[in-house]
Amino acid sequence: MTMTKLANATLFDLKTGLSEEETSKKRFLTDMEKLFNDTETLQKELDAGNNPMIYEYYALDLPKTEGDIQYGTSIVYPGTLGGEYYMTKGHFHEILETGEVYFCMSGQGYMLMENPEGEWEIEELVPGRAVQVPPRYAHRSINTGNEPLVTFFTFRADAGHDYGSIETKGYRKLVVERNGKPEIIDNPKWQQ
Repeated sequence: MTMTKLANATLFDLKTGLSEEETSKKRFLTDMEKLFNDTETLQKELDAGNNPMIYEYYALDLPKTEGDIQYGTSIVYPGTLGGEYYMTKGHFHEILETGEVYFCMSGQGYMLMENPEGEWEIEELVPGRAVQVPPRYAHRSINTGNEPLVTFFTFRADAGHDYGSIETKGYRKLVVERNGKPEIIDNPKWQQ
C-alpha cells in the first residue's frame, strides 16, 4: 500500500513568523499609496527615494475549495507615516459571511474591524492573544510597537479577498500616534 499525501505542512519561525520553505508576498510603501491618510507625506517619502517594506505575509499555495482551510503568517513592521502606524491593507472576504482567526505570536498592535453597516471594533494584539474576526467584517492589523507584529491567521479557503472596497473607501477609524501612544480617531477622508 502506498502513502498518499493529504496534508500540507509549513514551518514558520515562532518569533519572526518567517518561513524558509515558502516565499512571502511583500507590501512596500508604493503598494499602500491609497491607504495611508497623509498622502502628502507619503508622496514626499517616495519622491525622496524612500520605499520601506510595510508588511509581508504568506499566501500559501493550498487548495482553495469549500471545506479547506487557508493559513499563514503576517508580519507588520514598526513605523509610522504622518503619525499613522504601519498596517496591512485590510480586506473584506469575497464570501462576506467568512470569519477569520488571528493569533499574535510576537509584537503588539491592534486588529481594526468594521462591517458594511458601519459597526466597528478594535481588539488589542499581544503575544498569546487570539482574535476572531466575525463574518462580514473587514479587518486590518496595525503595529503600534517597536518590533514586528507577527500573527498567524486562518480562514475558509474559498473566501477570497476584497481589497478594492478598502482602497476606495478606507476605514472609518485610524490608529495614530499621539504623545507616544496609540489613539483611535475618525478618518477625515472616509467616504460613505
